[in-house]
Amino acid sequence: MTLLAVIDGAHRAGDWKIPLFVHIFGAMVLVGGLTLAMVSLATAWRNGSAALTRVGMLSIFYAVLPGWIVMRGGAQWIAHKEGLDNDNVDLTWLNIGFTASDLGFVFLIALLVIGGVAVRKINRQADTPMLGPHIATVLVGILLVAYLVTVWAMTTKPV
Repeated sequence: MTLLAVIDGAHRAGDWKIPLFVHIFGAMVLVGGLTLAMVSLATAWRNGSAALTRVGMLSIFYAVLPGWIVMRGGAQWIAHKEGLDNDNVDLTWLNIGFTASDLGFVFLIALLVIGGVAVRKINRQADTPMLGPHIATVLVGILLVAYLVTVWAMTTKPV
């Protein structure tokens, strides 16, 4: 009987490994894309480079958005598997994660709109628009701080 309990316990413990991997992989792509966007946009802000502005804005579309989708999907998947997706569960780290994710999506939509307008303007005029990349740099910085706080909350699990 003890052997069966160990086998059953090992099987159940492995049920969350794939959703957790998907969640962490998406979060890594998300934060990596935001870091690339931040470095590119901050450097473009300093020297007015249209190419760096384009890199920063396109990294939001090609890395941050897919990373957010995979991260959020993995988060919901693991929360469902662990029974943490109902209203009776009140865990601080989980609330921080879902709040940062949901508010981050609003910021991400704003970044995509600003980025689309800025890249179109750059492609048409071959110079850097002044206001769009500056706003995007600030929003990306806010998102990076929020997601780094979320990483802290997910790893330390404050009560």
